Amino acid sequence: MSLLSRVAERVLGLPPAVTRDVEVRRGLRVPMPDGVELAADLYRPRRVPNAPTILIRTPYGRGGLLGAGVCRPFAERGFQVLVQACRGTGGSGGRFDPFGDERVDGLATLDWIEKQPWFHGGLLTFGPSYLGYVQWAMAADARDRITAMVPVVTASQFRDQTYLGDSYTLRGTLNWAAMMTAREGGPLRLLWHRVYGRRRAMAAMTHLPLSEADVRATGQPVEWFRRWLESDAPGHPYWVPERDHRARVREVVAPVHLVGGWHDLFLCSQLEDYAALREAGREPYLTIGPWTHSDRAGLGAAMSEALSWFRAHVAGDRRALREHPVRLYVQGAEEWRDHPEWPPPGAVRQTWWLQPGGGLAPSSPADSPPSRFRYDPSDPTPGVGGPLLDGKAAGPRDNAAVEARPDVLVFTGPALREPLEVIGPVTARIALRSTREHTDVFVRVCDVDPAGRSLNVCDGLQRVTPERFPADGDGVRSVTVRLWPTAYRFRAGHRLRVQVSSGSFPRFARNPGTGEPLGAAVRLLPADQEIFHDPIHRSGVTFPTFRTP
Repeated sequence: MSLLSRVAERVLGLPPAVTRDVEVRRGLRVPMPDGVELAADLYRPRRVPNAPTILIRTPYGRGGLLGAGVCRPFAERGFQVLVQACRGTGGSGGRFDPFGDERVDGLATLDWIEKQPWFHGGLLTFGPSYLGYVQWAMAADARDRITAMVPVVTASQFRDQTYLGDSYTLRGTLNWAAMMTAREGGPLRLLWHRVYGRRRAMAAMTHLPLSEADVRATGQPVEWFRRWLESDAPGHPYWVPERDHRARVREVVAPVHLVGGWHDLFLCSQLEDYAALREAGREPYLTIGPWTHSDRAGLGAAMSEALSWFRAHVAGDRRALREHPVRLYVQGAEEWRDHPEWPPPGAVRQTWWLQPGGGLAPSSPADSPPSRFRYDPSDPTPGVGGPLLDGKAAGPRDNAAVEARPDVLVFTGPALREPLEVIGPVTARIALRSTREHTDVFVRVCDVDPAGRSLNVCDGLQRVTPERFPADGDGVRSVTVRLWPTAYRFRAGHRLRVQVSSGSFPRFARNPGTGEPLGAAVRLLPADQEIFHDPIHRSGVTFPTFRTP
């Protein structure tokens, strides 16, 4: 295991180990209040007295890369690590019900840890994605029993990531359902899924009705995938209160260091958690890098940040912390910057308006007819790159093929005479007239280099309904779209580009145009779209801009 530890140390860029002598106790049983027992493994550095304990709770199994690449490296740096399989996974008893049992099970696990002879105080939590969500699930009730937390590429609720922009994130939800179902079937079925199952799941995304896509992807109904399709209303009892913990983030007293990525699908909700902590008078730290959801470099950076964060709060020595709590990687400039808070103060809001003839400029457009396209859900506009759960397909990608489609409008600005830096939240307002009352608006910002390559920077989609976006007397709806926040330098000689379309499939489920419940819809109706760019009905994207250093 020492060799694997050294490989992980090098790949993840971790600081040197303090010991290689680690004892592993496997198959510990942790009792829950209802009699179910959860399985756990304990990693202990033998030569480190009174080592503090890191708790990692996961639905993805206790061993493998998690054990060799996370648990053992933490133990070799002076921490005990208890890695526990969530209910119904990885040898733990009970039935896996995503998000539903993590608060109660997490708190019961804390009770058990505190009674163990090897526990010497200093309880820390770490983990990405679902492993971060479980931290939030118990944090408010745990109060100061948790010494410090590091939630990575995650949020206190997964509801909003399921229904981004009031749409349904089909690619992420169905792929995850297929992967978790394969895990339940054992190692051979999981291996089959990794070889063949992903293609099967992708093919299932085209099936209608969507309520049957789980069977097409996995060969069996997946109860919680179907519940997600049905439980889209904000505040739905399926989510609140036991699966959505955002309302209690303000009650969390443990010091929190949030680590996120500019191309991670949880970033918007993660920044809402940061804002809630700030509003409650807490002092969270925030690190955002140029990472996708499953980026190996992001995990290594998060582990390094966690080591500093944990040592500072276990020993009470704030000298181990950096001077400013917010650290952002500015893409394009390819450098890290430190700030006192998010969003950084001093931004100037600047709107770049869509112009006639496919132009883009910070000046108001001249009088002109709208630009038009037809969205046909039977041939949905494909998505490329962006903040996806699938790391191999996520992040900046060449948009040439998408921009050549007739159902994508492209508006491009002139070559920049000097660099333009955008750091903070990005929003769009699109003046739309559609032949359908139910449709979608997708907006993407790209950076076009001097060679003409168009790389996506940030984007967002908003589902349009007559109740949410009523039309004016001309039938035009003003649709606000929240794009992903970013920190990006558009270099001199580069051009800003804005795409406007009505989909990004299968990242988002296609809008059938009928207004029927998404899981039941089988009819697909095309929509003829008009995007306005005139002095009365302006469309544009608003950026928080900064003078370049």
